Amino acid sequence: MHLAYPAVLSALLFCTGLYGVLARRNAILVLMSVELMLNAVNLNLVAFDVWLSRAAEETLHSGQALTLFTIAIAAAEIGIGLAIVLAVHRNRGTADIDKLRDTAEGHESEAPDVKAPVEEKAEATA
Repeated sequence: MHLAYPAVLSALLFCTGLYGVLARRNAILVLMSVELMLNAVNLNLVAFDVWLSRAAEETLHSGQALTLFTIAIAAAEIGIGLAIVLAVHRNRGTADIDKLRDTAEGHESEAPDVKAPVEEKAEATA
């Protein structure tokens, strides 16, 4: 098999994942798109490892070993990412990235205003 077939498939998978990261608003779909991009890189690593092993007589299969490390890192990333998304969803009630950013910015601007009525009540009771 030619090297072009897995390389083109890998490029298509990576572009699909990149589109998913840039266009999606749901945090879980963004994590799935990142996983798709990592799988495209893994496909490239294995394809180039097989292609280069045909040229050299003694091979170390370093592309396949690096793919195993990438899979382990991707599994850890998904586990931690899903834990963070679930914790944020429990606290805020949404996994929409734009709404989360808006609520975080809204809390910073509203923090000084919350203290002002408390001080006025304290002065009124004193």
